[in-house]
Amino acid sequence: MENITQLKALLGVPKNIVITTHRNPDGDAIGSSLGLYHFLNKGGHTVRMITPSEYPENFSWMPEIEKMVVYDIDPEYSQELVEKADIIFCLDFNALDRIDKLGDLIEPTKCHKVMIDHHLYPEGFADFLLSDTTASSTCELIVDFIHLLGMESDLDVKIGECLFTGIITDTGSFRYSTSAKLYRIVGELVERGVDDYKLQDLINNSMKEKHLRLLGHCLNNRMEILEEYNTGIFYLTKQDYEDFDIQRGDTEGIVNYLLKIKNVKMAAFIMEQPKIVKISLRSKGDFSVQEIAQKHFKGGGHKNASGGFSFQPLETTLKRFKGVLPQYRDKLAAAVI
Repeated sequence: MENITQLKALLGVPKNIVITTHRNPDGDAIGSSLGLYHFLNKGGHTVRMITPSEYPENFSWMPEIEKMVVYDIDPEYSQELVEKADIIFCLDFNALDRIDKLGDLIEPTKCHKVMIDHHLYPEGFADFLLSDTTASSTCELIVDFIHLLGMESDLDVKIGECLFTGIITDTGSFRYSTSAKLYRIVGELVERGVDDYKLQDLINNSMKEKHLRLLGHCLNNRMEILEEYNTGIFYLTKQDYEDFDIQRGDTEGIVNYLLKIKNVKMAAFIMEQPKIVKISLRSKGDFSVQEIAQKHFKGGGHKNASGGFSFQPLETTLKRFKGVLPQYRDKLAAAVI
């Protein structure tokens, strides 16, 4: 991060700070927001968190998550907080359109803006930028940020648990996007008192009965394997959403089950939601799904985890996805796992 000295000086005096993250926040978005929130509170700042939409219920155990302001529920209070902010931290997104109407509020403000993110192609709206596409997660970068400030002694258990949570979820419990540096970071967090076993249990072993029944439905009734393209597909219909009472976060992680099949190198989860069809893509090894998401489905993300959307009907979107696969047949066949 360039001009870290200037940012450190700004943070040396208590400020009104807003932390925001992307719509439909996942574990990394929530963990990085809460971790930074608790860290900045130690510096005597007045800190508020705003998310464009509600967070998944399965993260409700995280410390002080209830203090997150949801723009969709309270846009007027969100606007008031943005207008009063001296500094706005933008976490786990690389463009203001990723936070919808909240981005329209933030863009014209004169306050200092800080982006901390690990996605490709960050927009240039921030005054301070910490961007690393090789990082496992934004939570990993928050640890880097605290070290850059020379304030690692402030990393306590509460901050560490939040950041460890985002690292677990964005790496699929350390199955991908790992590095020697990441393991040094999580080792540091454990040394500071983080109970990684407890966190793994809270994150991975807190399903409701309906979650397992939904997974069974996907495996038994909504799975298609395209062997010639080393690709697996799950899909859900609007009726499935009603039958299983699918709420925000209920489908998290299901797409990864396709990658358990030996020769499947790319997995797609295509979900028919009320207004759009959402596409979640995952891959193994050196095959990148980022290009498919960006080029064909107005999305983006990372090499092994990306997403997009379509305004076409589910059947049309499925056909369209299958239609692009011949372009990637050779790359998928040659991909090294």
